[in-house]
Amino acid sequence: MAKESMKAREVKRAKMIAKYAAKREALKKAGDWAALDKLPKNSSPCRAHNRCSLTGRPKGYMRYFGISRIQFREMASQGLLPGVKKASW
Repeated sequence: MAKESMKAREVKRAKMIAKYAAKREALKKAGDWAALDKLPKNSSPCRAHNRCSLTGRPKGYMRYFGISRIQFREMASQGLLPGVKKASW
């Protein structure tokens, strides 16, 4: 389980990325690199990191489901993910 501060930091970054997205795009089109450099660091989309929405785990993230591989396996075994079942042959 990730620390609550790490989860909160990612949420804060996501909000800042959304807030500055239009401004960042306009500055890129204009080629104004100096103004782009003065924007907050956390407004850059490359600083965002995918985390499990349940545990906050940063590694083993499954983008389609938005959760980590460990949570995916547990939820699939319990039948909590619609359309997902364990393979057997």
